[in-house]
Amino acid sequence: MPESSRDIILRRIRESLQQPTPPKPAPDFTAPLHPRAPGDLAVAFAESFVRVGGQLYFCESEEHFYDQLFTYKKEKELEHLYVWEPELKKMLHAGGLVFNQDEGNFVAHADAGLTTCEALIARTGSVLVSAATSSGRRLSIYPDQHLVFARTSQVVADISDALRNLQQKYGQEHLPSMISLTTGPSRTADIEKTLVLGAHGPRSLALFLLDDEATSPA
Repeated sequence: MPESSRDIILRRIRESLQQPTPPKPAPDFTAPLHPRAPGDLAVAFAESFVRVGGQLYFCESEEHFYDQLFTYKKEKELEHLYVWEPELKKMLHAGGLVFNQDEGNFVAHADAGLTTCEALIARTGSVLVSAATSSGRRLSIYPDQHLVFARTSQVVADISDALRNLQQKYGQEHLPSMISLTTGPSRTADIEKTLVLGAHGPRSLALFLLDDEATSPA
């Protein structure tokens, strides 16, 4: 009696179950989690940063940075730009830019805050900030707009590289009390799946990226 289609399928299943299962290859825990980073990290970071909603302003020199920031303030109608870090205060004084350098009326008038950062992450387009700078914990979180001044030499491939640099800079026992990764403007869709910007932090994130590697002396 010829086998029915059902008998053929069942026989094939039985035969396959009798075959030994090939062993699974052992995982290589030393292999990198992500593919190798591209050669030009600054370009990779810029693409990732814009992709997550950041506003990028490339600066060829400090004078170009002054012009870009002046134009940004004018276009955004920023009356109160808070800057607390000595390096940035010195730069903005040299550029003739108006800013708030103390904490007077900060809560009521914090339109924007300008800070530096610890590193820029090429793979995710993230900005790594910490409480070790004079900007502290608040200036990158509380104002409606977070402005960042950074240099291309601060771009690293991955988060692990940035954290490793922090350990080398501050030492394992003196790491900053707050280390935060900022990836684009603050956003949430918890309420009725509607995307809302600025719910838990700055509504916009603007980065002024100075090309210090191209302008540095050989």
